[in-house]
Amino acid sequence: MNLDISARPHTPTLKPLHGIPPAHKRAMPFTSTSILSGAGEGRATLECRKQQILFTQGDTANAVFYIVNGWVKLTVVSRHGKEAVVAMLEGGDFFGEACLAGQRVCSATATSLDASTIVRIDRGTMSRVLQHEPAFSELFMSHLVNRNVRIQEDLIDQLFNPAEKRLARTLLLLAHFGREDSPQAVIPKISQETLAEMIGTTRSRVSFFLNRFKKLGFIEYTDGLHVHRSLLNVVLAS
Repeated sequence: MNLDISARPHTPTLKPLHGIPPAHKRAMPFTSTSILSGAGEGRATLECRKQQILFTQGDTANAVFYIVNGWVKLTVVSRHGKEAVVAMLEGGDFFGEACLAGQRVCSATATSLDASTIVRIDRGTMSRVLQHEPAFSELFMSHLVNRNVRIQEDLIDQLFNPAEKRLARTLLLLAHFGREDSPQAVIPKISQETLAEMIGTTRSRVSFFLNRFKKLGFIEYTDGLHVHRSLLNVVLAS
């Protein structure tokens, strides 16, 4: 049972850790901040198609990106050609910020999963704004701290939890578990192959676990994949 096996990307033309972590309080959307309007020197608004590549692993790292709406997948490929998903980002998230710390090349490939609006901010412009706009700097720092916490949680999840529990946690996070506005959310269209790459297992195992979750009533397929709070039982099971 496949959620949405998508085509290969094309190049554009232009959080307690041992269970499901509580949802972090996300910073307020930055759409009201001038730097993220996409208008002005050093900035541009990108209207991305599904499966559009924003940058590729090994490209020059020279900009920070902000997702106004949509989803973006970050992937890395090893020297032996093995691909892994390292992050799934959505509206309100930044990515590419490592260039501000002196990273010269992109360590991952960024691909839009659906039609997305993304603001691209040149490294120099972003640096100047962070220096001269304390309010924006504070919000961006909050993003960095939350991202760091999430990375640590993901690492512990990979090290200590079995594949079934990792998949349940991933689905709950994608469904915004813990947020009052979406207690039983529909997750974005993500292929079973992508889910397998995210949790470090095979597509067949993901399919097996999804079928089990469905039979137990933890998820359902009606106009998308609905994730119920009861899936938390899998994460909390000893």
